[in-house]
Amino acid sequence: MKLTRAQRYLLSTLSGLLMVLCFPFTGSLTPLVFVAWIPLLFVESYISRQNYRSGKVFLHAYLTFFIYNIGTTWWVWNASSGGSVLAFLLNSLLMTLAFYAFHLTKKYVGHKEGIIALVLYWIGFEYFHYDWESSWPWLTFGNVFSIHPSWVQWYSVSGALGGTLWILVINLLLFRTVENVYLRKETWRIQTPLFYLAGIALIVPLIISLYTYYSYEEQKDPLEAVLIQPNLDPMQPDDETPSVKFGSDPLTQSREMLNQAVEKVTPNTDIVLAPETAYWHEIQEERIQSTSIYGLLRSAQPYLNDADILWGVASSRTFKKRKSVTTRPLGNGDFKEDYNASLHIAKDGEPKFIRKSKLVPGVEKVPFANRLPFMSDWAISMDGTQVGYGIEDAPKIFQSKEFKFAPVICYESIFGGFVAEQCRKGAEVICIITNDGWWGDTPGYKQHASFASLRAIENRRSVLRSANTGTTCVVNQRGDILKATKWMEKTAVNATVNLNSNTTVYSEYGDVLGRSFGFVSIFLLLFTFVRRFKKVFTK
Repeated sequence: MKLTRAQRYLLSTLSGLLMVLCFPFTGSLTPLVFVAWIPLLFVESYISRQNYRSGKVFLHAYLTFFIYNIGTTWWVWNASSGGSVLAFLLNSLLMTLAFYAFHLTKKYVGHKEGIIALVLYWIGFEYFHYDWESSWPWLTFGNVFSIHPSWVQWYSVSGALGGTLWILVINLLLFRTVENVYLRKETWRIQTPLFYLAGIALIVPLIISLYTYYSYEEQKDPLEAVLIQPNLDPMQPDDETPSVKFGSDPLTQSREMLNQAVEKVTPNTDIVLAPETAYWHEIQEERIQSTSIYGLLRSAQPYLNDADILWGVASSRTFKKRKSVTTRPLGNGDFKEDYNASLHIAKDGEPKFIRKSKLVPGVEKVPFANRLPFMSDWAISMDGTQVGYGIEDAPKIFQSKEFKFAPVICYESIFGGFVAEQCRKGAEVICIITNDGWWGDTPGYKQHASFASLRAIENRRSVLRSANTGTTCVVNQRGDILKATKWMEKTAVNATVNLNSNTTVYSEYGDVLGRSFGFVSIFLLLFTFVRRFKKVFTK
């Protein structure tokens, strides 16, 4: 079979488009994910068989993944044009390098080893992409199933990376049939065993998941919450005060949020949640009890059934010496570090802070600023400081008198392993506070909300999600989204969920799949390079 250059690029484009169409809210045609890789794999196989230079594989793969990135996350442009361009280019490059590594292993080690390498390299890449300076795991392929929680109940064992494994295995089995027929000139009839294997690989996990979904019952341990959606547009300041973020005084805004909550509380309300940076004026953590916002929240508690309060805030701390690259000198010998934080005020009035740990690269932190100080001069600034926010040293949880909960701020909710560690430390419910207003009415806020379903399944924890605007909702332990609000709707939601203190396999052990595949992939990649250079020197 002869493929022209135009046909190869058409197939590469097709793979990218299929990936876009299967992703939540940019098509939501989820079953397409099981065939989306086949056109690109066909191009790679053709190039290998024709002994074309390997650079052609790189170009075709980059086209596919660039389309995937642009088509699924174009809305990032609304928040940061410069940051979005960097994200599109860099993330496409990283995906391409993982695919290119598979091609090299297949070329220099062996065909069968190469097929195994694709699974190892890709899942290893997605795992490492969770935890480095420019992490952007939004497009982890296992996230595709966030709108179908009944399909992936086994994420409580594997996490989202198990979904990626499912996708790759089925794509590779189906691709092998196409390769055998069109490149090896075999008949369709003898491909029957491969079709059976692909069918088993597809149906067995689905049956297990559906059975688990319909048989799962939550233990009764009710917690009543009020979730506030203030509906403040961060992109449109008030005409009278154009320099003020969200267009109004933060104390006034918090007072309005409390009024929303008071209308929804009952004698059984246990906790009230307000979104990320609900109070965006800087709070000095050491002086919290003397601040106006603490006084306001504390005075409101009797009207909120003396419920616990979780409030998104901007905070800071002062130090006598530099703590990190994000610690800034004040000019008097002291240093200050800023945080995107959650403030918990317990029933007895005790205030505690937990700072956001997973920061958005380019917006809330400057990648590699610790190792490359000159990078601090380059920052895509939206809500951060010059070199970004400080972070917690490890995932933490809040403890109320009656329950423990995980405060998850915005971007942190796409990191399965991070949330699992909070649950392992005793969190009985997951509380997400976020501001999705930066992106406008786009697929972004819908995708973000849907990922909460995966965190619920992985840990068998209910999720309480308070968004500035977008989707404020409740998620049960099966991953079903309940009581979801609409875009640009000013409202508050009263909901009752069940607490759960039992840990899942995933909560207990985290991304075992990613760690093990990533570890093996490093050695396989090194072996590939050894074979590559050995071949060069023996010519």
